[in-house]
Amino acid sequence: MPKAIFGSDFQFLPHREVLTFEEIARLARIFVALGVEKLRLTGGEPLVRRDLERLVAMLAQIDGVRDLTLTTNGSLLAKKAASLAAAGLRRITVSLDSMDDAVFRAMNDVDFPVGKVLEGIETAREAGLAPIKINMVVKRGFNEGSIVEMARHFRGTGMILRFIEYMDVGNTNGWRMDDVVPAAEIVHAVDAVFPLEPVDPNYRGEVAQRYRYRDGAGEIGIIGSVTHPFCRDCTRARISAEGQLYTCLFASHGHDLKALLRGGADDDAIMERIASVWRVRDDRYSELRTSVTPGTPKVEMSHIGG
Repeated sequence: MPKAIFGSDFQFLPHREVLTFEEIARLARIFVALGVEKLRLTGGEPLVRRDLERLVAMLAQIDGVRDLTLTTNGSLLAKKAASLAAAGLRRITVSLDSMDDAVFRAMNDVDFPVGKVLEGIETAREAGLAPIKINMVVKRGFNEGSIVEMARHFRGTGMILRFIEYMDVGNTNGWRMDDVVPAAEIVHAVDAVFPLEPVDPNYRGEVAQRYRYRDGAGEIGIIGSVTHPFCRDCTRARISAEGQLYTCLFASHGHDLKALLRGGADDDAIMERIASVWRVRDDRYSELRTSVTPGTPKVEMSHIGG
């Protein structure tokens, strides 16, 4: 969240506009009834939400949830990992864009050190949150020199490092196509030092292309939605903190579910609203991306998560 836009004087949502844990859990149960098996808590930074462990426990008790996970920047993970695991969280994804402290501080824009994130990752490992995935967004001119170093650090640890092409999510990150390090270039950089071979996806709609080290030291993933869009196989829905349903990471608007939740609608009515949105979704932003589309108004990633 760029400080120039989201500074100390930025007016965030009043608390009353944010979904309660009970409302989130109710929506989760409805989505599971529609066939959803995986739930992810993301953000923004989900660990700043007070008493998040209580929500985790509520979601973990829903019959039919096969996977309950969370994506975090790691800043509070050392404090929270054990309690999250005890509440029923099963695994975790941590954002980490470089092992170089100066590079990492420059990219996170809040002068936060690498060491604190690594401490959180180790605490999560000790708490049994596995497999841990590490997300590295690669931006040309900033951290492409950290690609091999990151691979070297996480090889053989049982953690899965995923490289992500820099995307034009929202309108505040100053995205340019010239800033994108293509997936093929990332694979080549790692393969030149640690030979790789491709691996079949775990399931249809998996966003990461999988590669394993030929020496058996684990695997990496490449999320290349800029150079290799996967819109046609996307099965993900997102609910924002204030109850908007988004059917695409690059959506320009959401669909209000909070009004139904607080207006007395029963579960069947909410289920039908979700189904009516999903049946007609035609999101293809990454397939249609041109030099013009990045200027299209889009919801910020800090609003609906990755």
